[in-house]
Amino acid sequence: MDNWKELEAKAIEWAKEMGRIQLSYFRGERLSIETKSNVFDVVTAADKACEQYFQEQLAIHYPNHDMLGEETGIHQKGSDYCWVVDPLDGTTNFSQGLPIFCISIGLQYKQETVMGIVYVPYFKELYTSIKGMGSYRNGTKLSVSNKTTLSQSVIATGFPYDHGTNPDNNTDNVTHILPKIRGLRRMGSAAYDLCCVAAGNLDGYWELNLNLWDVCAGILLIEEAGGEVISFRDNRKISIIAGNPEIVKLLKKNIR
Repeated sequence: MDNWKELEAKAIEWAKEMGRIQLSYFRGERLSIETKSNVFDVVTAADKACEQYFQEQLAIHYPNHDMLGEETGIHQKGSDYCWVVDPLDGTTNFSQGLPIFCISIGLQYKQETVMGIVYVPYFKELYTSIKGMGSYRNGTKLSVSNKTTLSQSVIATGFPYDHGTNPDNNTDNVTHILPKIRGLRRMGSAAYDLCCVAAGNLDGYWELNLNLWDVCAGILLIEEAGGEVISFRDNRKISIIAGNPEIVKLLKKNIR
């Protein structure tokens, strides 16, 4: 456990520096926006600079550890440790000058997530979790919402990058569930949505076609805050429902 705390301290240090890098680009003229898989899937100079910084720090401090990064893919060294990093989750928000974006860092040991860090630099919110030790926001212990009905719940979701070409794009679920819930939010950052569920600010969340770097840290944060995360399909990458167990059960009945 002492080893996890040492690793957590390093991850926090790196996340905060990546946040500083992001804010140096935010609402500025140096974004250099490019597209990846399609016109909706964007990457900026800040994404690349942050992942490069993380790689450099990992090479200095833990050179034998594996890494999976959104921008550079898998870097395998044969280690039991693998860092799963989204250097800038919420890139579309970031590129538009909207302040909901974050750094997500998960650490897996023998393919089990043992640590999660999410830092939201514009709001100065730091979410941390070590397996078996709870979840925290800026040092305050978190707990998921205790709502038990959809009609009282505020739920978040998102849409896949291929929403313009693939009709399996989550709009059917939104149409079906919207009349049953208090409110629907589309924040534009899966990692931040999961943090908000862990903190009880959102009562539930579902999304399809995610990647491991989007959710690795956030899933642990929710589970350590007393919540549940389940897969609801296996043919659209990572597709999950999250919340307290009762809300997850109700969402599962309504998500197609």
